[in-house]
Amino acid sequence: MAYALPGDVDQRPVAVVGAGTLGRRIAAVFAAGGTDVQIFDPSGEQLAAARDYAQEHLSEMRTALGLSDARTGGVATFDELGEAVRGAWMVIEAVPELVELKRRVFGELDRLADGDAILASNSSSLPTRLLVDGVEHRERVLNTHFYQPPELNAVELMSCGATDEALIDALMERFPQYGLAPFRVRRESDGFIFNRVWAAIKRECLLVVAEGVATPADVDGMWTIFSRPGIPPFRLMDRQSQPQGRFLHRRHRIFLPAPLGPIRLREHRRYFMPRFDDALQRRHRELRRPQIHEPHRANSTRSLFAASGPFSGSDHVSAG
Repeated sequence: MAYALPGDVDQRPVAVVGAGTLGRRIAAVFAAGGTDVQIFDPSGEQLAAARDYAQEHLSEMRTALGLSDARTGGVATFDELGEAVRGAWMVIEAVPELVELKRRVFGELDRLADGDAILASNSSSLPTRLLVDGVEHRERVLNTHFYQPPELNAVELMSCGATDEALIDALMERFPQYGLAPFRVRRESDGFIFNRVWAAIKRECLLVVAEGVATPADVDGMWTIFSRPGIPPFRLMDRQSQPQGRFLHRRHRIFLPAPLGPIRLREHRRYFMPRFDDALQRRHRELRRPQIHEPHRANSTRSLFAASGPFSGSDHVSAG
């Protein structure tokens, strides 16, 4: 039977496990949207800071997220995990990016949370497929990668490989009620959607400066001009004439060795990614720069998507 949100979802809280930087922001979003929030952390100091943050920023959150409903949710804190997750229709894990820690947390959540509760990870780099070894009911587990709400209100939803697709459908419909913009990650992806794109942008910005092509101020200046109109990448590509697009494609073939198109995206991915490390290695040789060490080459692509970027989604402040 396909998943459906509980009939009493509006009367039940959301639980947040981890009261660090992102955990408290997530809690504030749901409280601003009218849902009671229950926060767990082993640190009393972190709990107090999270409660104060959520309560003090409710008005700001509501304005930034465009929420008009008069009701706001309450914020309660707990130092016992079982009490924190009791009754919650969704539990969001926001602990540090440590695989073993997250695995232990999900094993406990599967045991302690209500049987119909969604179990979500806010990890910015770890797919939940890696976190469910101790989970019996994997159909209710998924990634919900929040960025920095309320300004960055995107949430990326990605299956653990066994997630009930109807559960993701339900969250795609539910999250906009909180002023959030959900995006479905349609297959497992390091960096989800945006952090993968951002990794490529960051790499090229650094290379442009390293090669002496431009200064950081020049790159920032051009970025400001081109991003100001708010034209997204695929619409910007559509603005190029076909001959110009083919010319640019040939010029940049070191990074785009296969033709791109709506029907060829999968083929492009399969062709491009195994060759990415070799392309970067050649670029280093051409620039007469030190080569990437062999042990690092195999992991260089994956490391681009580590949680060190400006949009890391998990808490690195709290141990809880």
